[in-house]
Amino acid sequence: MAEQHWRIEVDRSTCLGSGMCTGLAPEHFTLIDGRSSPTAEIVTPDDLVIDAADSCPVEAILVRAVDTGEIVAPEQ
Repeated sequence: MAEQHWRIEVDRSTCLGSGMCTGLAPEHFTLIDGRSSPTAEIVTPDDLVIDAADSCPVEAILVRAVDTGEIVAPEQ
């Protein structure tokens, strides 16, 4: 079975730059010009990515399964 991967999408126009994501998952998110940006678009599953997406105060982070496009986070 192939290893699953997730795609991290950040809507930088919605992002407030609170830094919640960088505080929770600094290996996956960084602030660029005061807005969040993923350090890599495609990642292996990591609960910290889910925590960051679920904790974003404006839901600017979307995590999808690469193979199916299914939304992994935030919780719907």
